[in-house]
This record gives sequence, structure tokens and C-alpha cells, in this order.
Amino acid sequence: MAKYDPASLKTICGTITSYYPDAKIELVKKAYSFAEKAHRGQLRSSGEPYMIHPVDVAQTLADLKLDIASIVTGLLHDTVEDTHATLEEIEKEFGHEITELVDGVTKLSKMAFKTSEEKQAENFRKMIVAMAKDIRVILVKLADRLNNMRTLEHLPPHKQQAIAQETLDIYTPISNRLGMSWIKTELEDLCLRFLHPDVYYKLAQKIARTKKEREKHIEQITELTQEKLKEYDVQATIAGRAKHFYSIYKKMERRKTEFEQVFDIVAFRILVDNITECYKALGVIHATYKPIPGRFKDYIAMPKTNGYQSLHTTVVGPYGDRVEIQIRTHEMNQTAERGIAAHWKYKEGKFDARSKENVDWVNRLLEWQKDLDDPNEFLETVKIDLFAEDVFVFTPKGEVKQLSFGATPLDFAYAIHTDVGHKCVGAKVNGKIVPLKHRLKSGDTIEIITSSSQTPSKDWLKIVKSSRAKAKIRAYIKQQERERALALGEEILDKALKLYGHSINKLEKSGELLKLAQNLKYKTSEELFVSIGYGKIVTEKIIPLIVTKEALEQKLKSAKAEDESFLKKIFTSAKKRSETRNAITVADLDDILIRFGHCCNPLPGDSIIGFITRGRGVTVHTASCAKAHDNDPERKVDVQWNLGDKHNIFKRHIKIRVLSVDEPGLLALMSQTITGCGVNISSANIRTTKDKKAISLFDVEVTDISQLNKVTSTLEGKKGIITVERVKS
Repeated sequence: MAKYDPASLKTICGTITSYYPDAKIELVKKAYSFAEKAHRGQLRSSGEPYMIHPVDVAQTLADLKLDIASIVTGLLHDTVEDTHATLEEIEKEFGHEITELVDGVTKLSKMAFKTSEEKQAENFRKMIVAMAKDIRVILVKLADRLNNMRTLEHLPPHKQQAIAQETLDIYTPISNRLGMSWIKTELEDLCLRFLHPDVYYKLAQKIARTKKEREKHIEQITELTQEKLKEYDVQATIAGRAKHFYSIYKKMERRKTEFEQVFDIVAFRILVDNITECYKALGVIHATYKPIPGRFKDYIAMPKTNGYQSLHTTVVGPYGDRVEIQIRTHEMNQTAERGIAAHWKYKEGKFDARSKENVDWVNRLLEWQKDLDDPNEFLETVKIDLFAEDVFVFTPKGEVKQLSFGATPLDFAYAIHTDVGHKCVGAKVNGKIVPLKHRLKSGDTIEIITSSSQTPSKDWLKIVKSSRAKAKIRAYIKQQERERALALGEEILDKALKLYGHSINKLEKSGELLKLAQNLKYKTSEELFVSIGYGKIVTEKIIPLIVTKEALEQKLKSAKAEDESFLKKIFTSAKKRSETRNAITVADLDDILIRFGHCCNPLPGDSIIGFITRGRGVTVHTASCAKAHDNDPERKVDVQWNLGDKHNIFKRHIKIRVLSVDEPGLLALMSQTITGCGVNISSANIRTTKDKKAISLFDVEVTDISQLNKVTSTLEGKKGIITVERVKS
């Protein structure tokens, strides 16, 4: 970790002048003095002076070769939030541009929300808005998060895990989407260290043990490749390295294997002077080593959405192992490492045309969020776009469309236009009719077939992969559901009112209907009808606000027997559910049936959300459940675990999947480990694979998420166990 040293200012200034000799260094020095004075006396969790943090953030921005305004913002980014400094002071000392940047960074984390998920989702939405206004805001925020992750060991374990998970969910995909690979790589490794420390340190030990052998291997392949390239007059720089920890971990998880069986942990990068040399070098590589079919990708002809360009190929190396090779120009390598920051013109104060696609992507996110009212739904939808790989397909006229990996004709239809998507009934791919769920491949030509009578269905959400398509389908379905709830709610209330000689028309004409709605905390009468239609409020709570007590009593006396039970509800408030006997409490709703979503199977301790389903009570989902976001936000209700009393402790059946080596005694070890954590095993299902692995599915009874985490972390620490995961559906 960096030591506090005033000379760090010299390092920052030296870095800036190395790429921008005419920079106004005095402004950086002024910002350093301002921040040092503002943060004087403040300490970090490590006990060191707080000033280390903004200095390190500014140094990262200088390493990215950003402009003076960005680096000054890095020095000042915490002054407004954490000191007595104000935006007015910054405006006076540093001007409007820097003030806007500091304000943008401050707003990303300043607001407080009810739950951590809501905070994460809303902060992400604010991030998108800030990015659209000035992309430099997110570059400063990434540098800020990188330094926080580098010093995370000084925080309590629960905070470490929460911050690391948020970083993995949000900041690593954003850094990837902006093409900043070195930041993404370091963030991922740091996240692995704090989320799965056992895995991280096991990998560190194993990689360290094989270091000498690996370095010799890299040296031999580098020399051989260099000789072959020289034979064909290709001037190239070759570098080999071990893949970063997180990449190896994901490969082990994906292949369900152990470290010793991951043979392609080394990657080589060949840098040449121009595009022609890239393809020439590729030819030499394929002539020297045997290429593996299906493992060649041309990101030069078809760059990734973040601007990344390179040739990727996997070949059989001289020792029979797989070797991954990337070939690119020096300029492409700059873009690969620094991403959007590589195209910043610090003199002109803007990005050049090559980075326009990244800025356009942010604007598209802003467009999608208009259709998504619920912040968690927006977060879930945008994650799809952040993590997506690319598929390149063509319109009948030859126009290229870039879609998410696994995209279908429906995704393509929505990429053309929302109305084309809504009216899509079929498609032709390369001249042949295919079903809507057909998966597209790069190079396909698609023609969409539409019908004026077609409308989107909820089943389409299971077919489409792109965030744009999901957002448009959800918006349409929710609008239809709202209209049905509106009509139903109006009908229910009108029938109830007519029992007492009232009607909606009469109340509307007198202005009483709007007053009634506002009295019940609704802005309009329409919102009241929708709430009744969804079952969020019942007419028994509304009638007493309109009809006099005397009229109600008179009606009760003269009511028919079959009406009596209905009318008594008006006077007798429903019994509140016993909070000492029920695990879930629902805000503003009494005596309501509770169901748990089978799609996510929430556990006590999980963050949860609830949705009203007419006739079926409230269904409770985990806050991260993708299926929960298919529901209309207007049906959402606040739910929380009610586990303060011992009587509330109940056990839930959860499935966990364990991947391990197939060896005698391991099943007994796993069973003993689980029961040793105080957890009962209801059933177990074990199968073996051809590569001598065992997949064990345990049905266990746990009381809460902490008990489950204890089981999984204890299992992960046992020799022979590769991965342990909770099965949510």
C-alpha cells in the first residue's frame, strides 16, 4: 500500500508532463494544497492520513493519461462530502468545469436509501445520468473504487464482502464496457480475494509453485515464435504472462475442474506496427502451431462495443498444451489497456470519434431507464447489457447489427424498432424460417415477419437476451396490466359505493373522489383504482371515509344474511398477523397469505421484495431474483423478515451443489461437514462424470443465510472440493 509522502505530488506532476508537456501543473498543485488543508486531521481506516486516498486516485487518473480537470477532480473528489469545503468554494478556486465534475462524483454516493439493493440500484442509475453528462465522472469514480479495493483489508469482514460484491456487480463490468482492461483485471482479482479468500490464496500458492516452470515455458515459446516471425520479416514485440486469478477461477468454475487441469493459464500477446502485419503474423502463427478449430476471433474486422480490437487464436503449443495468442497493433493495445481514456484529447477537452460508441451506449441506457420505474429492475436489465458478449448479424440490406450473445430474432426485431419487435410473428435466418427462440450466430442475415394483430407476451421475456428488448416487452406488459387493474378497481369500488346510494360519477362531479384518493396518499383517482385492482387496498377501508357511521349501521341492520359477514368487516378491523409467529411482515396489509418464490427460494437474511398477486396473497422473492422484475412495480409491497423472537425460527429446505473430485471417503467427509455445522441433510443425490469428478446435490434444512454461508465456506475449505453453490431454482 502507498505510504503518505508529500512527494507523491511530484510523481503525479511527472506523470502528467510525460504525456502532456504543456499541462497547467499549477492547477494540480493548487488542488493538492486545497485537499490537504481540507482533509487535515482526517485518518483512513488503516490509521494513515486520509490524504493518501485522493493522491492515489489522482495518480491513477494520471496513469490513464487524462486531462488536468479529471486529475484535479481526483484530488478534490471527497472534499465536499467529507470536509467543510463547499461547491461554491471549489467554483471560486477552480472554475465551473471542475465544480461540475466534483459535484457529479459526489452525487454518486451521497444519497441514502432503505435497503442496500435499492441503494446499489439507485446509485447505478445516478451513475448512468452522471456518465451521460460527462463520461469523466465515471473515470474518477473507477479510480476511487480501485483505491478503496486496494485498501479493503482495513474494514470489517461484512463490509469487505458487501463492497467487493458491489464492485464485481457494477464497477468491473463498467470498466470492461469502457474498455479499461487493467482496471477490470485488478478489480476482479481483488473481489475474488475478499469474496472467496480460500480460493484466492489456494490459487496464489499453486501459481507461485509453478512460477519457474511457467517462466521457462513462456521463454521457450517466445523465442520460437520470434524466430518464425523474423523469417517472414514481421517486426513484433512478444510478451507472455499467466492469466489473472479471477480468469483462472472462472475457467475452473465453468469447466468444473481443478487448477491442475487448467492447462491454458498462459496467454501471449504479439504487438506489431499495422493491421497488415496483424494478419501476416496470424498466418505465421497458424503455420507454426496447429490452430484449434472454432477458437479464432477477429475483433479487428468487427471490434467489440468498447472499441477493443485484436485477433484471438488458440493453438496447440510445442509441448502439446493449448496456448492463447492475441495479435494487435501498438495503438490497439493502448485502447485495450486504457479503453475510452485512450481517446481523450486533453487539449481540445473532448473524446474523438473512435470513442463515440461508448458515449452512445450511455445515452441508450438513459433511454431504457425511461421505461423502467423500479430501480432494481433497471439494475437487473442493465447488468444483461454490461456482461453481454457480441454477435454481429446483418439486415437484408447488409447493415450490421450488434446483439448480445445468445440473441434471438426477437432481439433483432427490437434492435430495428420497438414497433417491429411488438408485431414480430416470425423470422427468416439466411432465407429459412426459424422459431422466435432460435439463437443467432455472427454472420447471419435476418428478415423479420410482422403482423398487425400481434402483441408481446410474457413468455417473450424468456426468449430475448438483450436489455433493450426486455425493457420494451416489460413496459408493454406492465401498461396492459395497469389498464386491466384500473378498469377492475373502478368496477369494484363503484359496486361497493352503490350499496349506499353513492357512485363514482357522483363523487367525481362533487370533487370528493380526488379528495378521497389524496386522503389515502394517492395523487390521482386513477392511482386509487389501480391499487384496488391490484388488491393493495380493499373497499372495506374506503367506504367508512365516504359513508356516515349511522348509514353504515342502518345498512348493517337491514342487510341480508349473506351480506352480513362482508359488512361487518367495515367495523371490525382484520386481526393483525402475529409478528411472533410469522416469519414475514407486510407493510399496510393484514391477514394476507404469504408465498415464497420457487424461482429463488429466499432464506431468512436474504434481502427480499414482495409482489401482490390477486387471489394468491403476496409472493416473496430475493431482491436479486431476475423473475421478480417481470412483475409490475405497482404491485410491489414492502416486506421484511420478522425473526426477532425465538418462536419465529423456522427451517427452510435449500439445495446446494458441490463439485468435487471423485475419490473414496469424500461423500462421508461432506456429510460430516454439513451436519457438523448443525444442519440436517434431507436428501442427497450424487453422480460422477467421465473426467473423474463428482456432482453432489444436497437438500438441507437451514434457518437463515448465515448458517448456509457457514456450510458453503466450510465445505470450500476441504481438500478435493472444487466449488460449492446454492441452487436457487
